[in-house]
Amino acid sequence: MADTPEAIADDPRKYLEPLTLAKLRSLELKARLVVEGYLSGMHKSPYHGFSVEFAQHREYVPGDDIKHIDWKVYSRTGRFYLKQYEEETNLVCWILLDVSESMKYGSGAMTKFDYACTAAAALAYMVLKQSDAVGFVAFDKSVRSFLKPSTQPSHLKEMVHVMNQGVQKEKSRMGPLFHDMAERINRRSILFVLSDMFDETNEILAGFKHLRHRRHEVVLWHILDTAEVTFPFQDSTLFRGLEEYPDLLTEPRSLRDSYLEQFNGFLKEIQRGCRDQNIDYVHLKTDTPMNVALSSYLSHRLMRR
Repeated sequence: MADTPEAIADDPRKYLEPLTLAKLRSLELKARLVVEGYLSGMHKSPYHGFSVEFAQHREYVPGDDIKHIDWKVYSRTGRFYLKQYEEETNLVCWILLDVSESMKYGSGAMTKFDYACTAAAALAYMVLKQSDAVGFVAFDKSVRSFLKPSTQPSHLKEMVHVMNQGVQKEKSRMGPLFHDMAERINRRSILFVLSDMFDETNEILAGFKHLRHRRHEVVLWHILDTAEVTFPFQDSTLFRGLEEYPDLLTEPRSLRDSYLEQFNGFLKEIQRGCRDQNIDYVHLKTDTPMNVALSSYLSHRLMRR
């Protein structure tokens, strides 16, 4: 039977590059700061013990507490499995994806939005593969989609379904949104923000500060198109306005120096604000191969530990 258009549109493979996933399989996402969950030798945790709601089984590895082995499963299979419970999740990873109108820009093969979706899907795949939980938020000036954390592989398909709805025709308002997330996400987690960060910088950094105050680890993947960074335009150009800005016909060479000065100032302000709050800042350009960008960053995290 042929796939329906709906099935094709919701296929997680749309944003899962095989080359990227192949390089990421050998890497494990480890929280650099203390995260909430059960200590299983992979992630630090200030909490110990199990809750009462059974969630799933996990294969025994040397070092696990044998008192949590499910002996009934052993009698049937001859293999050791531990009982895991709802609150045992080693890591809760939230992915916050910017779906504002400016994310649809692209001067090359991929728009910023497509690049961000591919990165988000690869990250979610990796986290779910190591049996950790992923939550997902799509936002512009408000929350457009909110998927609670789950360890189920099918959760990735739900995320891709949201991604396939594309960008919105709204501006981003990240400052208030981050304040809202700081109050809504009660469990200490690691938050990956995927955005071009085109918003009021002081409001963004204030929102980040609130998240850090709630003891979340924050990682910013700052996704930009190469043309935005280098401004290579030469001839008279009509720039299409996004996020309620008007179109602008201009001579690029006359304003290139001024543009680059302001744009680089914007980058430095974001980078400095992240550094001051102990937030990982990762500059990703849409012409950088995804497998190179992600494997390089995650390898750096592991070495830093």
